[in-house]
Amino acid sequence: MTDLLHALEPAALARLANMELRARTIVEGHFSGQHHSHLKGASVEFADHRNYSPGDELRHLDWKLYGRTDRFFVKQYDAETNMSVMLVLDASGSMQYGSGEVTKAQYGSYLAAGLAYLTSRQGDAPGLALVDAGGVAEKLMPRTRPAHLRRLWDALEGATVGRGLVSRPDTDGMGRGTSPRPTDDTGAIADGLADVAALLSRRGILVLISDLLEPPDRLLRALRYFRHRRHDVIVLQVLDEAEVNFPFRGAVEFQDLEDGRRLRTEIADIRRGYLAGFQQHQETIREGCRTAGLDYELMLTTEPFGRALTAYLGRRGGAGY
Repeated sequence: MTDLLHALEPAALARLANMELRARTIVEGHFSGQHHSHLKGASVEFADHRNYSPGDELRHLDWKLYGRTDRFFVKQYDAETNMSVMLVLDASGSMQYGSGEVTKAQYGSYLAAGLAYLTSRQGDAPGLALVDAGGVAEKLMPRTRPAHLRRLWDALEGATVGRGLVSRPDTDGMGRGTSPRPTDDTGAIADGLADVAALLSRRGILVLISDLLEPPDRLLRALRYFRHRRHDVIVLQVLDEAEVNFPFRGAVEFQDLEDGRRLRTEIADIRRGYLAGFQQHQETIREGCRTAGLDYELMLTTEPFGRALTAYLGRRGGAGY
């Protein structure tokens, strides 16, 4: 495996220096030259000034500012693109979970960073909303200028997820582990999506990155609202393999990462019920997305980013997601 492909493995990606480097690695490693802007034309609005540099077009000089300062400044504009992409990242407690080197929160942030970079390269406007049990914890409205993309990466790098301590599951049966519930009753993401809906005045793409571990009826109702408003909706469900396969054995103490409650139990007593409940939850989510016209994709935290995103975006038809 080449160094680049190795860097796209989740554990290796986690060790890269910063979110910008991770995002560039994800996108440039697999998508360079494959995706093109779907813009047919765009109007613009003034965004900021920058110092004139040789080679800049003279028609962008701000002559009024020159008259006041005797210095040359170039006007910068925000493109009012045909498409904005709002990335909604689940920052609730259950996203802290990770049975390996990468938690769901980390994996989700890498997905968001890579998609934001890809969106910006296409000439479109990425935005970000971090959503937890309190609603929208942080938001950056969709913008096109480079400084905005860096702020988005900084927000992902510094995001605080959930409450409590992060620990790993005890798969050898010695008695300690953490796990979110298959169907968390807080409804954090459904409530947060309602807040996000109030922020969006233009149609665009909404990308929800979440483990979706909450009551599916509320969640799907919130997502259907965006389709009613004629947004394109993408649902990327991020799960840990231990949540899917439930590999625990013996006596294990689980901690709920949403409210801190603990449960000590024998795995043999709950394994069948857990898997049946989990599979029913997953089927409800998948079928609900299908019938509502939402794009749904399951991504495991052990799956290499390049393969996961290449496969998904290929099914989306290439450019413009």
